[in-house]
Amino acid sequence: MVDTSARLLRLLSLLQAHREWSGSDLADRLGVTARTVRRDVDRLRELGYPVNASPGTGGGYRLGAGAELPPLLLDDDEAVAVAVGLRTAAGNGVEGIGESSVRALAKLEQVLPSRLRRRIGALNAFTVPMLRGAGTSTVEPEVLTELANVCRDTRQLRFDYRAHDGSASRRTVEPHRLVCTEHRWYLVARDIARDDWRTFRADRITPVLPYGPRFTPRPPPADDLAAYVSSGVSTRVYAAHAVVRLLVPMEEAAARVSPSAGVLEAVDGESCLLRTGAASLDAMVVHVMLIGLEFEVIEPQALADHIRAARDRLSRALR
Repeated sequence: MVDTSARLLRLLSLLQAHREWSGSDLADRLGVTARTVRRDVDRLRELGYPVNASPGTGGGYRLGAGAELPPLLLDDDEAVAVAVGLRTAAGNGVEGIGESSVRALAKLEQVLPSRLRRRIGALNAFTVPMLRGAGTSTVEPEVLTELANVCRDTRQLRFDYRAHDGSASRRTVEPHRLVCTEHRWYLVARDIARDDWRTFRADRITPVLPYGPRFTPRPPPADDLAAYVSSGVSTRVYAAHAVVRLLVPMEEAAARVSPSAGVLEAVDGESCLLRTGAASLDAMVVHVMLIGLEFEVIEPQALADHIRAARDRLSRALR
């Protein structure tokens, strides 16, 4: 005979599979009496599961919505479908759900049986996505889940890192958080050798086993880590910096300026500031013009001189 704990899990799985079950149908599925079903339903309620019962010949049992999400019981096909969906969301940086997808994927893959890992691995290995956003990084979901795990477990991480110029280095860090933009993933971590916070592109990270010891988390470099990473990848890494006033509301500017292109700051209902960077002031002219919005130069004033020079060159070319 199936023990009570296993039967309760089976009952919970059935209640999650369909909106409503009659008592007799549940009894048949579980191989018990209707009285036992009623007792098991009472046990689930004691554990905090909101099982609703409607009386009468057309009544039955239904799992209601509670204050918290109960543990979900998935069969093999459902687990594969969820894992593939989470990998797709994580790998493509879907705005608003990318980081949540990585956390959920890390939890799911931690408990997946090996047979399901092979199925998911084969499906991902032999599936080619046709559409990808311009500039989207190709970080592997396995790397993302490992980075999420060491952030969660507060374990030191060693990895090989490939910089923008192609140079390679070995880093040891205290990982803090993953930050996702619409195209890329970044790891915010404290670099132990440099004794300072750094931002690393996840697609350039190759973790090196074994991981290091646990550490006591330190205060992060900023309260708003998304703004911190945005400023780092769009401004601090470049030689030339500029501030321009975009003559449109903040919401309209945000639709045209990605977090990796600059940091926006609201001024009033009709304009906002853009803080950004580029390799040179000549490149800055092109960068600001390509945004396609009316603007005024705040600083540096040398940028205005480069804009005039570009205007004169374009005028001569048109003549």
